[in-house]
Amino acid sequence: MIRPERLRKGDRIAIISPATVVKEEYVRGAEKMLRECGYEAEIFPAALGPASGTYAAKLEARVSDLRQALTDPGIKGILCARGGYGCVHLLPEIPVELVSKNPKWMMGFSDVSALHALWEKGGVMSIHSPMAKHLTIEGATDDYTRMLLSILEGEKPEYESAPHPFNREGVGEGMLRGGNLAVLNGLADTPYDILKVMDGEEVILFIEDISEAVYAVERMLMRLVLSGSLRKLKGLIVGRFTDYKEDRNHGTMERMIDNLLHRHGIEGFPVAFDFPVGHVKENYPLVEGSRVRLEIDPEGVVLREV
Repeated sequence: MIRPERLRKGDRIAIISPATVVKEEYVRGAEKMLRECGYEAEIFPAALGPASGTYAAKLEARVSDLRQALTDPGIKGILCARGGYGCVHLLPEIPVELVSKNPKWMMGFSDVSALHALWEKGGVMSIHSPMAKHLTIEGATDDYTRMLLSILEGEKPEYESAPHPFNREGVGEGMLRGGNLAVLNGLADTPYDILKVMDGEEVILFIEDISEAVYAVERMLMRLVLSGSLRKLKGLIVGRFTDYKEDRNHGTMERMIDNLLHRHGIEGFPVAFDFPVGHVKENYPLVEGSRVRLEIDPEGVVLREV
């Protein structure tokens, strides 16, 4: 995996809206914050529309912005202003080779997980990270914003998480992959299926989601059980699952996942629950494609690049 070059003060960062309409105040706020931190933030043409239905702009315009951001040698980073459905439309329009030949940091989460899958297919690391709303509201002094900027500037982060009663202790190493479970599940049996773990691969998987029923998440995870991918992991990080109703079969999402692992005898690797990643303020920026070490003991969880 190629690690994009580190950013320096004065470098240009493109702000694009590859999917859903985003409030202008958040795009302008992210631009302002990045400029205050010493970067030349640049709002790309279609980032603020004109909107096309629920999308930030017509597909052709969204594709054009991403292509331009990739091929402009002066752009060193690409910040997605918002997720929301629509990123998957860009996958057939952006050749993998375009990413491989122009390795640069791409940032975002939620539906942007589809673009993270494209970057991984191209052999380039990317950052599953907060986006424009977070940067605008929380600002440059926020811990998660500061960690994102430190990664861009070349630091390798270390993450910590509190103990959880469902955690499984142990140590695992592998390539960090993951993101929004529903989005990634929608890429099954495509060239961008990063949930598929091949024999011999060493993978630490992280998952999160919002507004998905407990049974719907179980259905997605059952696909990974039946395909054998879940058994092949070297570690599993269960992030935040938000805005759902508990159900009568399992109660919470975390209990369902713990039950599923036990029911199918899936063991032999560490599992972290309630890790700070997802549709929450406490959203760690994670370097997708990096090699990491996951350590879980009674004191909690440590995740670090190796």
